[in-house]
Amino acid sequence: MTLNEKIDRYALNLIQNSTPERTVWNIEKLRAGKPTDWNYIDGCMITALLSLGEISGDSRYSDFAEMMIDSFVNDDGSIKSFKPEKHSLDDINEGRVLFDLYRDTGKEKYRLAAEFLMRQLDAQPRTEEGNYWHKGIYPNQVWLDGAYMALPFAALYQKHFGSQDYSDVTRQVRTIRLRMRDEKTGLYYHGYDASRQAFWADPVTGCSQSFWLRATGWFSVALADLVGILPEGEERRELASTFAQLMADVRRFADPQTGMYYQVVDQGGREGNYLESSGSSMIAYAMLKGARLGVLDASFAEQGKKTFDGIVNRCLTFENGQLQLDSICLVAGLGPEDNRRRDGSYAYYISEPIVSNDAKGAAPFLLCYTEIKRMG
Repeated sequence: MTLNEKIDRYALNLIQNSTPERTVWNIEKLRAGKPTDWNYIDGCMITALLSLGEISGDSRYSDFAEMMIDSFVNDDGSIKSFKPEKHSLDDINEGRVLFDLYRDTGKEKYRLAAEFLMRQLDAQPRTEEGNYWHKGIYPNQVWLDGAYMALPFAALYQKHFGSQDYSDVTRQVRTIRLRMRDEKTGLYYHGYDASRQAFWADPVTGCSQSFWLRATGWFSVALADLVGILPEGEERRELASTFAQLMADVRRFADPQTGMYYQVVDQGGREGNYLESSGSSMIAYAMLKGARLGVLDASFAEQGKKTFDGIVNRCLTFENGQLQLDSICLVAGLGPEDNRRRDGSYAYYISEPIVSNDAKGAAPFLLCYTEIKRMG
């Protein structure tokens, strides 16, 4: 069996063992014994499944995606289990699949659901400079995660149902670059508190203290996807410039042997640090897509392929007909106030659980795989 056949079987096994009520890739829900709700983790996987369906022509991927989204989206566009009062950017992410599903099925409820989520974003609290708060419980805080959760959706809404005004998206990315980029390394801090009040925030800069790999990955994928959404023009060129600079800077921290990246990006070789597969997959995907779109040179496609191969060789195991993706950080965050363990320190990031087959790793790995297949 070829590697491609193994990965295809892996993806199909994931959906064959999942239902809208219980997805095998949502480890957080499984561990908590909770049923599936509308959430960003499943959203990441549905995004990957639609991409797999597009590149393979296998309708099983899109059929599952449609069944999954159908189970949550009501005819009037409201979304079961969605809690507007949380003001959580995470809850916007799954909505990015609505545009493809509406195009492919014509179901009016998908357009109505996109409008419903856009209204949620319109009501999202913002910092004084205009960036979305990450969640209601994180006042004035901007996280790199949130750039992925909300900005591609907002751009897709403008493209399909709006006035094609991308200025707000571009402005938020510009502020992230201004406030969260470290000039010395070129890397971006995980979080930024515009009020400088959070216990984890530097009192001068407002930034957290470490460069968490998956946060870097979220932002990298957001930029790659935004460049793919926006039309040619000044705003796309600005985003492409920010994206190209980040890819050039992060590439310097790749493990020379595997091409993968460390859980705390700039601390390779430090005790406890490890090569992490979810963030590595995200960066590989971003590099491959950026090269395909022509905003990165061909060397980034080669680097992305090297990272993908490193993940396959180091983190992918195939036993008894089952494939397993290892070395995935389950979750990490900053605060809130009553959870001071999540302080953004090196010790914190390496302390979070490491799991297998969670969608935060499996989905970007599969997206990376679709980019490899697009290369031919």
